Amino acid sequence: MVRVGQLMTAEPVTVDRGTSVIEAAKVMRHRRIGSVLVRSRDQLIGIVTEPDIIRKAIVEERPLAAIAVEDIMSSPIIGIDERRPITEAADLMQQNQTRHLAVTQSGKIVGMVSVRDLLHPVSIDEF
Repeated sequence: MVRVGQLMTAEPVTVDRGTSVIEAAKVMRHRRIGSVLVRSRDQLIGIVTEPDIIRKAIVEERPLAAIAVEDIMSSPIIGIDERRPITEAADLMQQNQTRHLAVTQSGKIVGMVSVRDLLHPVSIDEF
């Protein structure tokens, strides 16, 4: 059985609260990722995804540099333990209508898993 920890991207990318949406989008483009976690001091407080930028920021018809990530982020962050099977991750994504989950180990976020990651099994024999 394939577990979430086997497919996650370790060391999730974060941006500080107050970062503009345009800067967050540049980080995502540069890192070739679809989401960033939002940090306030030492605490993770939300997540911003590509759909958030499109559905929440662009439609405001304001300059993206004038919109802060905390204005469009989703919160709280939905997480799943790294030892859980990927089928559970898919169910959790569907229940919460999200494409990204934080991956936790002993309650601490250690990675991210996206719906796209779930399409790449560790090996074909695992199915």
